Amino acid sequence: MLQRLTIKNYAIIDHLEVDFSGNLNVITGETGAGKSILLGALSLILGERSDPGVLFDKTGKCVIEGFFKIKKSQVAAFFEAHELDFEDQLIIRREVSASGKSRAFVNDTPVNISQLSELSGYLVDLHQQFDTLALGNADFQREVVDALVNKLAMLQQYQQGFAQYVQVQKQYKQLFDNRDSANKELDYNRFLLEELTEAGFNPNEIEDLEIELQTLSHAEEIKNALNKVYFQLKEDEQPILQQLKHLQLSLQGLSSFHKDMPAVAERMLSAYLELQDIAGEVEQINDHVQYDAQRIELVNERMALGYRLFKKHGVHTTDELLAIKAALALKVEDVLNLDDQLLSLEQEQARLKGELEQAAAVITVQRQEQATPFEKHVNALLAQVGMPNARLKVEITIGELNPYGQDTIEFLFDANKSNQFAPVGKVASGGELSRLMLCIKSLVAQSVALPTLIFDEIDTGISGEAARQVGVILKDLAKSHQIICITHQPQIAGKADAHYFVYKDAKADKVTTNVRLLLEEERVNKIAQMLSGEKPTAAALENAREMLAVSEA
Repeated sequence: MLQRLTIKNYAIIDHLEVDFSGNLNVITGETGAGKSILLGALSLILGERSDPGVLFDKTGKCVIEGFFKIKKSQVAAFFEAHELDFEDQLIIRREVSASGKSRAFVNDTPVNISQLSELSGYLVDLHQQFDTLALGNADFQREVVDALVNKLAMLQQYQQGFAQYVQVQKQYKQLFDNRDSANKELDYNRFLLEELTEAGFNPNEIEDLEIELQTLSHAEEIKNALNKVYFQLKEDEQPILQQLKHLQLSLQGLSSFHKDMPAVAERMLSAYLELQDIAGEVEQINDHVQYDAQRIELVNERMALGYRLFKKHGVHTTDELLAIKAALALKVEDVLNLDDQLLSLEQEQARLKGELEQAAAVITVQRQEQATPFEKHVNALLAQVGMPNARLKVEITIGELNPYGQDTIEFLFDANKSNQFAPVGKVASGGELSRLMLCIKSLVAQSVALPTLIFDEIDTGISGEAARQVGVILKDLAKSHQIICITHQPQIAGKADAHYFVYKDAKADKVTTNVRLLLEEERVNKIAQMLSGEKPTAAALENAREMLAVSEA
């Protein structure tokens, strides 16, 4: 609950602090005294946008602080999600500078405005006059019924399944569109693949063929050179190898005459053995080099095919060509597999849809079970607040699956027992909407965890017994919730556990708004003024005492 609200330098408020009770808090005051300014300041710590124009003193900054007493279970999800430290007392602070810069803090830890708005959703329900427009909103009407059903986990599980279903639908559509596009390219890609497959190139083949062609084209020249080398090494009248052998033996014979001679003889032997090995390799190469006109023609044809495919695909090597072949094979295979993938997604869609329809049917039954007692309770409360002929009807229409089930929920209203129901937002007056919203929230509040409900002039358009009954409903609601209510009705003010009076004060040529908690006799006087005017009569004072006595009883 909201324990204290501190406001500094906001609108026509210089500085004030308000300590609230945990039950029914009523705020009264003359029109224009600044009652709604309090809620404007409160809305800042609940995540509303700031405006530097509201600064009382343009040279300073505006600071709004709210002190909340909370249970960890209320806000545990928020604190864990945003890695904030939990404390039993929650302090929310909002600062607005003259330049318009705004900062927000939760227990002195900076947070952004979206986080502040999210947190306020766990703490306060702020009902202002224009909020009655939400009654005509389909989402609000559904949320009311779902709050009464109070099966949040089931609805969340359904929504997760629905999100998965939508994702599979998107995948199917994308794959279906891709298949249409891919089919247009399939024939061409298949042709390119078949052409490369038929060519049948091996890794680095064209580069190897270039080397082979050089050898084939110069076969005669190569053989002449090799024959000459081999002849001079081994078959000449005085072969080089034979001469080296003789020289090596001569050097070896001198080994005992000079210390360096054995090493020179060894080197000569190494040269002899190396040239002998070269002669053998030359002979072997020579045996394999043959001029082959047919092979030359075949190699030329093969290379011409390779060069043509190089140019066609914009590459320069065999390996690049083979990479294109592999990519084309994948494209063709993917297209051929699309039908199987589409069939699999169709089956997945059908499975998910079946599960969703079953879950949605359960949700529908739960909503229908709550609709009738909800109608009866609201209609009873409407009669209590001075609308005995008014009727609310909840119409649940089953349709297509949506993120919240399969239902369209609409509140229909008949103000005069005519049995001619129409959408509530089109036929109910402002005063009727205010009272209807109070009746609905008083029922919904029993099913939700919001500790604090705030009503700004919920009594618009009513007086007398209807106003008294609104006070009775608020008083009853305050047994389990903190209520803060701005009112002009003495019947409601008389039900308060704490009565605050808002007034203007002129000091040093400045008009400021102040708030004070009224003592018992002050309450009697203020309620009497609300009944009969600035100078209350004795009857009004007596009536005020009776109101307070009945409230305390």
